[in-house]
Amino acid sequence: MTSGYACKLASFILQPVLELLSYIMPTARLNGEHILNRESFHTECSAVFGFPDFYGRNLDAWVDCLSYLRDDDGMTKFKLKDSEVLTIEITHSDHVRQHNPELLDELAMCVELMNERYVDYGEMPALKLVLL
Repeated sequence: MTSGYACKLASFILQPVLELLSYIMPTARLNGEHILNRESFHTECSAVFGFPDFYGRNLDAWVDCLSYLRDDDGMTKFKLKDSEVLTIEITHSDHVRQHNPELLDELAMCVELMNERYVDYGEMPALKLVLL
């Protein structure tokens, strides 16, 4: 079995499972085909996460909006319970990597730092980044 075939088969099997889980677990699904640059990334995030109109459209503002997912401050449309984790799925992540290669690495770093912050405050990590 070639690795390309195995990847396609895994994607074929995993995609319906991930879609089913998104109905059970809080999930934000970003369409990587819409992300050509940082501006389009922030447009996609603003729509998917429900960021407020004053969202600063930069990674610092992205971190700020996602740092209080368990508070009722209206920074996103998501409000997590104490044990919940918001899964951030980026579909077509290969497209994002092709057009903006450093963005995915920066997002992974931001998610890791935010989860560390949650733990520092005595809470469970709140974010999971999944590249599809």
